[in-house]
Amino acid sequence: MKTVNYIIILLLIATSCKEKVEEKNRTEKPKSEIIKNDEFKLIKAENQKGLLILFPCFPCDAENTLSEFKITEISIKNDFSVLAMNLNQLLYLNQKEKQELAEHLKRIIEEQNLSKKNIFIGGFSSGGNVSLLISDYLVKSNNKIQPKGVFIVDSPIDLLGLYRTAEKNLKLNFSESSMQESTWIKNMFDEEFGNPSKGIKAYEQNSPYTLVTENIGNLKGLEKLKIRLYTEPDLKWWKEYAKNDYEDLNAFYIQKLSDKLKNEFGQKNVELINTENRGYRANRERHPHSWSIVNEKELVNWMLE
Repeated sequence: MKTVNYIIILLLIATSCKEKVEEKNRTEKPKSEIIKNDEFKLIKAENQKGLLILFPCFPCDAENTLSEFKITEISIKNDFSVLAMNLNQLLYLNQKEKQELAEHLKRIIEEQNLSKKNIFIGGFSSGGNVSLLISDYLVKSNNKIQPKGVFIVDSPIDLLGLYRTAEKNLKLNFSESSMQESTWIKNMFDEEFGNPSKGIKAYEQNSPYTLVTENIGNLKGLEKLKIRLYTEPDLKWWKEYAKNDYEDLNAFYIQKLSDKLKNEFGQKNVELINTENRGYRANRERHPHSWSIVNEKELVNWMLE
């Protein structure tokens, strides 16, 4: 009887130790490697099952992306490396820029020995435009780097629409920040594409989407990819900030693009995600134009599906 009791005690101790080890394994942070240079910041998962490539907003960089978008920890837990690019100050990509960026990404992935399977590309604001255009190019050019999905976060996808909103803002003369940004947009587009009153061909050639002609020529390669379009259409906030109407917001054009893509590609792979009161910067400043409108856990689940 004493022998039996002794055996039972040993089993209980062993079971207890095992449970503690399993609990420790569940709470331990997964191992990762951080590589940083002028081109990117890479958080490399130990066991790679996929790769998430992120593009920043126009004035931003990789550090800003990863401070505003808390995606790293949950990605690494699910064996996805995160490659945050420093490539910025681009609202669109011309043909040469697409070729150079495609080769650039290919070189990084090969040099860093990153997964070529389950690649997802996404970006905030202008970085979303870059994400759409480079994903389309990678597919159409039969590049060795083939994305499985792409997502944007409140991106100005219609360059012609952006120009016309800038014109409207300049006439309103409502806020200094809106005036400065609108002046810059109008001057840059006048120089690069010309005044649209003289023709919109250049806008169509470089824009992910052009509402007035429903042109998605630069997105046709995305037909078989998973697509997510995030935006937070807080009209009250934009009214107070810049006296904008709904038709002036990125959200308006993203809604129209969603409708067009669903009509062209089918309902299955295209998702429009309109959020509410999620937009806050890392400093807790309320702003619907923010990385924070994305639910990181839910995004990773989408990548894992």
